[in-house]
Amino acid sequence: MGRILVLAAGWLAASGCGGAPDTRELSLAHFLAADHPLNEAVFTPLAQELAELSDGRLTVRQFPAGALNSSPAAQYSILVSGVADIALAVPSYTADLFPKTDLIGTPGICKTTRDCTEALHRALPVLEREYDAKVLGIWSNDAPVLLTRDTPVRTLEDMRGLKIRVSSRSLIPFIEALGASAVMQPGTVVHQSLTTGVIDGVAISPSGISTFQLHEPANYLTDWLPASGLPFVLLMNRGVYASLAPEQQRWIDEAADASLSVAGAEAYGRAGAEALRMAEAAGVEFIRLAEGERRRFEQAVASVREAGLARPVGDMTAGEILRLFGATP
Repeated sequence: MGRILVLAAGWLAASGCGGAPDTRELSLAHFLAADHPLNEAVFTPLAQELAELSDGRLTVRQFPAGALNSSPAAQYSILVSGVADIALAVPSYTADLFPKTDLIGTPGICKTTRDCTEALHRALPVLEREYDAKVLGIWSNDAPVLLTRDTPVRTLEDMRGLKIRVSSRSLIPFIEALGASAVMQPGTVVHQSLTTGVIDGVAISPSGISTFQLHEPANYLTDWLPASGLPFVLLMNRGVYASLAPEQQRWIDEAADASLSVAGAEAYGRAGAEALRMAEAAGVEFIRLAEGERRRFEQAVASVREAGLARPVGDMTAGEILRLFGATP
């Protein structure tokens, strides 16, 4: 009788009856707050779609607010090292690894989240080779505005001598061509830097105003700079994806189609519009750069842009990549 019971138990386990279901939980890491707009627009819908497609057999557990690593620049490394199965990365924070993707910030490519995201997708067959991971989605926020504390920027001359924080290395030569000094800093310290005068201004997408509460130290907002958007990419560990059964991989591919990137772009568009309303309500003075001054800004950066087209970026030139984005070099 004992042997019969053992055999029966073995048969039940092998058939899946009476034991734990065949499930897989994927970890998703990001450095943003748990209530960030991307949670509602991208992360939670991805998890819900996978759970629905798999009847609950493939699920996603979020680790927000840097729970697995608080450094935005380290998100890619925790993905490839296996600390996280899925992670959100900002390629421009580690531009040495992703120099082609970083070029989306070049002036003259795009201004809105939708246009910049479409530009990234036009170049995606080339860009995705930069990542030792599976690209689940790639999108952009809006082109940056300029927030300053003490100096209202209404003309090109007003830029001279200012220390401006930028989010992308590709933007540095263009800010310097305007007569300012460009520095890169983590977003988490920008509020304090602007408050204490370590920097004079911040070039940042409007959505960053609310993320970092920049309406508090800033007194002026200039609505236009000769720059494009900042890229974001949602990645999956390549080994983890390869370890999944073909059916599970199909669920991932279906849940992470192009609409996921569109959702990310639209979330940043809505967040940016709301942040601008918040800044205006807080008393930040909005400065609409006159059309003539916009042309002067564009002329100031034109020679730098032209000189950079022949610069090698991996196995291509910067100009070739800009053409993939849809820009006219």
